[in-house]
This record gives sequence, C-alpha cells and structure tokens, in this order.
Amino acid sequence: MVNRQAAARQAGPGSEAGPGSETGPGSEARPGSEARPRGRGRPRSFDRETALEKAILAFWEHGYEGTSVSDLTEVMGIGAPSLYAAFGDKRSLFAEVVTAYGTRYGSFSDRALTEERTARAAVARMLREAAAEYTEPGRPHGCLVVHAATNCTTPEVEDSLRERRNTNIAAIESRIKAGVAAGELPADVDTAALARHTGAMIQGMSQQARDGATKEQLEAVAELAMRVWPRP
Repeated sequence: MVNRQAAARQAGPGSEAGPGSETGPGSEARPGSEARPRGRGRPRSFDRETALEKAILAFWEHGYEGTSVSDLTEVMGIGAPSLYAAFGDKRSLFAEVVTAYGTRYGSFSDRALTEERTARAAVARMLREAAAEYTEPGRPHGCLVVHAATNCTTPEVEDSLRERRNTNIAAIESRIKAGVAAGELPADVDTAALARHTGAMIQGMSQQARDGATKEQLEAVAELAMRVWPRP
C-alpha cells in the first residue's frame, strides 16, 4: 500500500487541491472576481442638438477652414474628447452640420419647388424667400452651402458642397422641364440655362447678403431676375 504522505511529497507542493485550485475551496469565484457587464460610461453632460446648432452657426459664419477644433469646443461648450465621442472628427461634424443646415435653414427652396403650381411661381418664391432667409437678423447671413468651402484645402469638403449646389440646380431644371411639358413655358426654352440662371441668382444673392445687402435690396434683385423668364 502506497504511503499517502510519501505520494504527497513525491508530487510536490501545491499538488493537493487548495485555495485557488479548480477542485478546492478556491474554485468558487472570489468576491469581485466575477465578470461584470461593461458599463455604458458616464452620461453625456451636454445637449447634443444644442451643441450641433452652435456648430452650424460657427461653420456658417467662418467656413470650414476658418473654424478650428478649438473654436468648435469653445462655442459648443464641450471639451475635445466629448466632441470626438459625440460627432467624430471635424470633417464628420461638418458633414452632419451641412445636413442639419439643409433641414433647418435651407429647405425653403425644396418647399417652393414642390408646393407651387407652376415653375415660374416656384422660382419666384424661391428667390423671394432667399432674400429673407439670407438676411435674417440674429444669425450669419448668406448660405452655408455656398460659402463654407471658400479657400478650402480639403477636397472632400469642397466636393461635397459643390455636389449639393449642382443638385439644387438640377432640381430647378427638373421643375422647369415639368413646366415646359405642362405648357407653362415655351417648348424651345433652354431649361438648363434658365435653371443655371436661377442658381447664379441665388448664389449671388447669398454673397450680396454676406456683403451687407438688405432684404429689400435682394427682393428687388429677385424681381428683376424674374423678368428674363419667357412667357408661354
């Protein structure tokens, strides 16, 4: 019969089940050692929509290049880590800003194109409302999509705003073509040129507003712009 003590000595220290082994008393999880569900982190200490609105105004006033991350954290009232956690990098934030700007401030053109009964009435309304929107007191003048990429050295930002401007002109041309098809405009009207004329007027009014033109002055420009429109 094998001597148990000798077997234990032969196996060496720690061979017996003891605290911490799989078979001994230590096999039960020690207090605090069990896996805990990962926490969700501290709750956000700022209102995201309010911070986004402040970012819109900053980019609208100073453009993409003229607005630094430190400028953004100051006007948004948050630290850089919070900005990156909530919005990503500066370019990601700007992309969200442009989308939000279009919904909050730039949707008047889409509404005019869809709500008015004729292409002429739609464009006339669009120009009138641009005169009002671009000179509204208490916020930057002009259009963010027109000006925010001025002197921009980030091609992706410049390209994204150019695409939006061209999309707007395409929407105007589509409405004009519908007007031609409905007999509101002559069949031989140059729809592309008329749409680009409207786009040029809107972009020019935006710059004039940045330079200090009043709502009344821009409304007069809008009225003159409509005189080039052909009659049926």
